[in-house]
Amino acid sequence: MRRTTIYVCAILAAASIFASACSDQLYLENAATPLALGMDLDKNDKFHFYGTVPVFSKNIKKKSQEIAGTAESLRQSRSFQDAQTAGTIQGRNYQVILLGRRLLQQEDWFAMLDVLFRDARNTITDRMIAVDGQVKDVIYLNPPDQPLMPILLRGMVDTKTKRSETYSTTAQELHRQFFDKGVTPYIAEIKITNKQVQLKGSALLNAKGKYAMSLNAQETVLLSILQKQADPGFSMSYRIPGKPLKGPFETDMLSFTGGKLKTKIKSGYENGRFTFDIHIKTKIGLSEHLFPVNVAQDAKKLEKQASALMEKQIEGLIQKMQKHRLDPIGLGVYARAKQYKQYIKVEEDWPEAFSHAVVNIKVELSIAAMGPVK
Repeated sequence: MRRTTIYVCAILAAASIFASACSDQLYLENAATPLALGMDLDKNDKFHFYGTVPVFSKNIKKKSQEIAGTAESLRQSRSFQDAQTAGTIQGRNYQVILLGRRLLQQEDWFAMLDVLFRDARNTITDRMIAVDGQVKDVIYLNPPDQPLMPILLRGMVDTKTKRSETYSTTAQELHRQFFDKGVTPYIAEIKITNKQVQLKGSALLNAKGKYAMSLNAQETVLLSILQKQADPGFSMSYRIPGKPLKGPFETDMLSFTGGKLKTKIKSGYENGRFTFDIHIKTKIGLSEHLFPVNVAQDAKKLEKQASALMEKQIEGLIQKMQKHRLDPIGLGVYARAKQYKQYIKVEEDWPEAFSHAVVNIKVELSIAAMGPVK
């Protein structure tokens, strides 16, 4: 009798689980699969949402449908999105999430993404991208000679991340950056120029998510080096002082490709301030020099010049970050690990403490390849 009761209970439990699972099912033909989500504010600070849904039909020349509207939150916008499409909007297929400049100029906008993390049916691998301008300009661009905008943007971000020129920051990674008090957030940034999408580099946000400053591609490479995220193959270009210019061309340029990096960071605390000693060492291959030079004889001189130029640019970058009270490097993590007693006193406002920190940079570049041409 007891065994029969157990069997009956097991069957009822399985039936209830199956029924609850089936209730959440949706036939593919009844679904709309948006690939991009956009968030922005208008001039009256009204929240706007945008989306791009691919259209699969050989009879329609335009391959995407754009949806837009106003709402109080992303969850509330779902019904407005459904009202503009033939199917039911599903958030699990987003490739990119676009954030307008006006939205990012507000503090605490990150709370608007709460539904992405709270509803398990949503994906959190979307690439977070800042837009230098209005999101609607990107959503409605639709160049006829390019793939769907969400596919283009994700490809741009992912490939340039491999070259350390931007960041493929996902929603999940951005969530970690927001709640780790030892680092400030950073994401990719794009803009529209002459009706073409261009990748600027990266956008740096303060501890509350407010837009603070932008980095170009080379500055983003330097930041990636400081973060120990740069892969071999990154490219750098500098103008060598003292090299004469000829005609309209920048003939004083030196470009090189970096190899495997060794970045060492040592933290300390002296005279009421945190200190960081950062030592960067790598081998480089010369990829371009537009001035006459005997590389075999002057290799050491070029190494010192390139090291000094890179060192100076990193120092300038850190000074700008300290001015804006930003720590995308994550030096707060090193302070927390090695100088915990002092760090815990300033944990709630680490960016302010970092703005007064002493950061010493040393760069050592050694030429390992000069190219096959003399």
